Amino acid sequence: MLKWEYALLVRRRQAATTDIGWEIVFIWYGPDGSMVDVTPYGDTALAHLNRAGDQGWELVAMSEDPSLPGNNELHRYHLKRPKPAAPQPRQRMRGAGRTARRTIAG
Repeated sequence: MLKWEYALLVRRRQAATTDIGWEIVFIWYGPDGSMVDVTPYGDTALAHLNRAGDQGWELVAMSEDPSLPGNNELHRYHLKRPKPAAPQPRQRMRGAGRTARRTIAG
């Protein structure tokens, strides 16, 4: 049975911390619970989505939060990809037959 893992790319427009104005920030929420600022990897949502696509991610939904006041923007890009199959448990190797036994003579 095919299983999926999910991730979230968030694009946020926020007040810049270093100077007057606005900056766009991209945060990646991975399937393992990690949260990574991926802003340095690109300056557009398309750049980030193409990078995710190269890693096997597929865009399944996009949402925008219109409730934020003023010039703030918040976009969420929901992605999924097939979950890697768990390795099969190793089977024990059994001998061809039990007729040959080693004995230790003293």
